[in-house]
Amino acid sequence: MAVYFFYGEEDFNIEKEIEKLKGTLDKNFLEMSFKVYDNPKFPDLISILRTQPMMFGKMLVVIKCLDYFSKTFEDKEIKEITKALEDNNENLDIVFTAQLPRDEGKKLDSRKKFFKLLSKYNAREFATIPTYKTVELEGWIKKQAQSKKIKMTQEALTALVSQVGNNLRQIDKELEKLQLAAYPDNVVNADMVRENCISNEDLFVFSDYLMAGEKDKALREYRKLLDKKYCLEIVSTLQTMVRRWIVLKAKSSELSPFELAKMTNQHEYVVKLTLQKLRKTNLKDLVRLKENITDAEYKIKAGLSQNPEAEIENAFFK
Repeated sequence: MAVYFFYGEEDFNIEKEIEKLKGTLDKNFLEMSFKVYDNPKFPDLISILRTQPMMFGKMLVVIKCLDYFSKTFEDKEIKEITKALEDNNENLDIVFTAQLPRDEGKKLDSRKKFFKLLSKYNAREFATIPTYKTVELEGWIKKQAQSKKIKMTQEALTALVSQVGNNLRQIDKELEKLQLAAYPDNVVNADMVRENCISNEDLFVFSDYLMAGEKDKALREYRKLLDKKYCLEIVSTLQTMVRRWIVLKAKSSELSPFELAKMTNQHEYVVKLTLQKLRKTNLKDLVRLKENITDAEYKIKAGLSQNPEAEIENAFFK
């Protein structure tokens, strides 16, 4: 048996680690040997930890446990969890995951007994890579590109970081697109990035018009974006940006640009530029925009919308 504790903001890297562990299971019995539980109640948690794998061999259980850090376990509960982990079946691997919201500067409380207990095992924090740490970010992109059998020129790496930022999930999606664009030579240059990948500046142009109430221009820019991406991909990127904008707008009177840069994992220059762009934007408008696009995203993913592109368009212009 092995116990793992993965936590932090970079959910994409957490998911990759889980996929590696999942790859060790018998593919013929995945439906029975791989289970995911979302913050189960205490009695259910104990029952899960004491699971006995059946004839199909090794089993992997993932327990999402972020909610556990907003409560306090009693001493007797901690003891019961400890014993359940110590006495577990050797063919059962358990992964506790606590995926924190991106760009909100939140941390798990390391003083909690539950955190201290899980930290005794294979604990690993998955933090986001700040955009200003270009060497580290480009190194991650190179490695991910190699896994897709493509090579990035230095100019392409610079362009991708500049356009997409540090959202690893979004970068991975862009690499899949570039993989197709680079075939058969499998070499990605800066022009390919500019032609095929959406940029934060593209979204800024769109959002500038949107916040200024110039709906006709905003609609034109949105439809330009649709030439490069499916509407949900646009929303995914925009969600991250809007979340950062809300933090910057709400905290700009309290914190310095340097402090805001640390909080949002951005370069200080980018923070200053964004604050200038948001100077005339109302915080309530940003919050309403985030609520609208979150609602539209839910409807699309839940199959409640017949026209996803129009659903997103309506969310922008409510």
